[in-house]
Amino acid sequence: MIEKIPDLPAGIDGLRSSGSLNCEDYDKFVVPLVDGAVREGRRLRCLVEIPSFTGITPAAAFEDVSLGLRVLRAFDGCAIVTDMAWLAGTTRLAAFLMPYPVRVFPTTERADAIAWLQALPGAPRLTHRILPDAGVVVVEAADPLRAQDVAELATVIDGWLTEHASLHGLVLHATTFPGWENVEGLVAHLRFVLEHHKRIEKVALAVDGTLAAVAARLAEHVVHAEVRGFGNSDLDAAIAWASTA
Repeated sequence: MIEKIPDLPAGIDGLRSSGSLNCEDYDKFVVPLVDGAVREGRRLRCLVEIPSFTGITPAAAFEDVSLGLRVLRAFDGCAIVTDMAWLAGTTRLAAFLMPYPVRVFPTTERADAIAWLQALPGAPRLTHRILPDAGVVVVEAADPLRAQDVAELATVIDGWLTEHASLHGLVLHATTFPGWENVEGLVAHLRFVLEHHKRIEKVALAVDGTLAAVAARLAEHVVHAEVRGFGNSDLDAAIAWASTA
């Protein structure tokens, strides 16, 4: 069975799981938690306490996998609190395959698990959405770029390019040109451009400011893609232009 853990610090969601898990448990507690976070546009930091575990039904296992594949990118991290040695070991192995940090704590270190969740880095500074009918990726940037954000964007675009010869367009939407958090962020961005510019047909910069206009003019001379500048309020026009092959 699964139950919600009350009285946790703001920004942390908690579930306590014990005994055998079935599909009804997922439908009652896990699905609403995840779907609610996705709907509200917030990221999940989960504390999962497992005092005992006797198994999972096939239907619940399928629910677990299918739900996980849908929301892998919705998590900042997950802390598992358990004294079951075999489960702790299995979780540590599985953590290597997860795109977000997962850490196991014994029950005596529950407070440390909460502190670890609170200290995790915040949400990505780049958000992106694919417009499949247009063949365009729209990237929203609110802060200076970090290497990990550029790497996540590359993963999204590489996924598209495994099934398509090219991407019609990439649209960067920001209030002002975001710049880079540090040298590592700049290097990651340059590497991204070198590895992808020949398979992206158009790049639209829907960004206000003279720096964005200068960047657009310079980029035209060094990348394969056609580059054009737009104002921040002209996002729809930028998408329409970028979507034209």
